[in-house]
Amino acid sequence: MELHHGNLFWPTTVEKARSFPELTTTVTCDVLIIGGGMSGSVMARMLADYHIDTVLIEKDTIASGSTSANTGLLQFSNDAMLIDLIDRFGKEKAVYFYKLCLKAIDELDKYNATLKEKTDFKRAESLYYASNEHHAKKLKKEYDALIEHGFNADYLDSTAIENLYSFKAPAGIYTKAEAEVNPYKFALALASHAADLGVNIFEHTEVLSHQFHNKELIFQTEKGEIRTKHVIYATGYGTQEFAKTKGALLERTYTIATEPIDQFPGWHNQSLIWETDRPYYYLRTTPDRRILIGGLDANLNKEEKLEQQGQQLLNKLHELFPSIETSIAFEWSAIFGSTKDGLPYIGKHPKYDGVYFMLGYGGNGTVYSMLGAEILKDLILYGHHPAMDITRLKR
Repeated sequence: MELHHGNLFWPTTVEKARSFPELTTTVTCDVLIIGGGMSGSVMARMLADYHIDTVLIEKDTIASGSTSANTGLLQFSNDAMLIDLIDRFGKEKAVYFYKLCLKAIDELDKYNATLKEKTDFKRAESLYYASNEHHAKKLKKEYDALIEHGFNADYLDSTAIENLYSFKAPAGIYTKAEAEVNPYKFALALASHAADLGVNIFEHTEVLSHQFHNKELIFQTEKGEIRTKHVIYATGYGTQEFAKTKGALLERTYTIATEPIDQFPGWHNQSLIWETDRPYYYLRTTPDRRILIGGLDANLNKEEKLEQQGQQLLNKLHELFPSIETSIAFEWSAIFGSTKDGLPYIGKHPKYDGVYFMLGYGGNGTVYSMLGAEILKDLILYGHHPAMDITRLKR
């Protein structure tokens, strides 16, 4: 499965990434992580803190899959609104899950502070605006629910938005607990730090077969073998090639990065921006003063011409910010996974002991990676996490 296509931006921001050897022998460990993207790197870094004998393998190179195409918006709000989750799970579980997402951003911030490499992690503000009048009513209910349950947010009416931004919208929710990051740098730095702390990492190492026994899981690669007590599949959207997950939907999303810009008129605090439409547009700026805008999600089997989609994204950017003159520097498409209920798949395999999945499907992939690492760490060490029923595979 080709996870991305086109001219990616983030890999150009790293001159030389740390490399790791290919597995060429037999190794044993307590936990094997399959997949060296954001989820695998966060998981490895967390297990290192608990001195768990861990091996991470990646069939290509660290962060070269979906992570390199990620736009790096870190938000606690989900593709599924809090009020929708309350209807589905009840107040207690829904609010708890949103609080976990909020905490995950803080935990990512803490991890970033431990890294030697600069990852461009930065706390940010976010505007979630109503795409039309009908959505504005629901957005007001969402704001009321956030306030009722202790989340910090401001409600912006159309006048307030027009005073802060160069575009019009009937309403919006403005929050200040989010963050942005260079996901490629971040995953590379996390993996590197995990390796320094004792995690064994192998690149260009793909699982070819496996055997699940009662007390040992055995994985064969081209040149080696891994024997482990636990395995975590952090294989992202590629998981659907070998383990279909009921309720998962793969689509194709498109993104452009512009040439650097001197000023951002009509863009309050260069906040993160997204909207209530589905599919939705999402925007952010970068440390070197570019704009990233993504969207136009489409059926996986319906791949539009990249140049046409890129131009459509640029047109949307100019519609929102008519005073900003810029052009496309990078454009790419990537496979994007979502779920019917808007929540990730994180938890134990329903049949095999010691087998776990960490699939951060949805618009909050990096946040879900942090949240998922907490859940799986607790499941492995203590056999329980309060959120395990919310994110379980069979739901």
